[in-house]
Amino acid sequence: MSRYDIPGDAQRIYDTVAAGGAVIMPSDIGYGAVASSSEALLRLFRAKRRAPHKRHAMAGNYDLHRDVHKLGRREQDIVDAVVLDADLPLAVVGHYDATHPVVAAVEPVTLAASTVGDTLAMLVNGGALQDAVVRIAHANETPLLGSSANLTGAGTKFRVQDIEQPILDAVDLVLDYGLRKYHLYRRSSTMIDFSTMKVVRIGACYELISDIFANRFGINLPDDPGWDALPSGHLREHLLGQ
Repeated sequence: MSRYDIPGDAQRIYDTVAAGGAVIMPSDIGYGAVASSSEALLRLFRAKRRAPHKRHAMAGNYDLHRDVHKLGRREQDIVDAVVLDADLPLAVVGHYDATHPVVAAVEPVTLAASTVGDTLAMLVNGGALQDAVVRIAHANETPLLGSSANLTGAGTKFRVQDIEQPILDAVDLVLDYGLRKYHLYRRSSTMIDFSTMKVVRIGACYELISDIFANRFGINLPDDPGWDALPSGHLREHLLGQ
């Protein structure tokens, strides 16, 4: 055994998705199931037994976020404080540029299942492998969409062996990177809608993110009621549902 082959695995993921397949991909906040084609995304949707109101999110990195999202100066400063200065993962919901080549490449039926109004969710700072995959996809104007690799309501999975068989059966490639970095939170990423400055989901690193909002920007986010009271972390149904 040796180190993970991040460049090679990133290329394998991209090649699979670009060919119309689906992949279980590790990120720091858990395992996700990603695809690009509407057929593969529908296959994942059915395997997860997702309700119609659930949405896909876009796998991103910082560069793609800056290209696609249209945030105000202060909102962008907050994102930068979280993902650049503090190096924390964050699912950013915001107004988006529909003419950007990556967004324009999303099939209309898939775009409708990936947006709420004029906002799009994108996970930023998801880890080295996600960043590498997104760089390749971005350069090739290929969108990567998906959600957590688990049955709806079953909670984020942090080990491949915990992923339910219907999800494994629905994909063409599984990348096993072991126990994921933020498993102790037992939730997916923290998600914030920067068009309204509202928390959509309390997730990984929420106490650290809340501290940045309060101490650097004077914004008090809601208290986390705790995993036992709110295991999904959702304060509002939106993108990137479980």
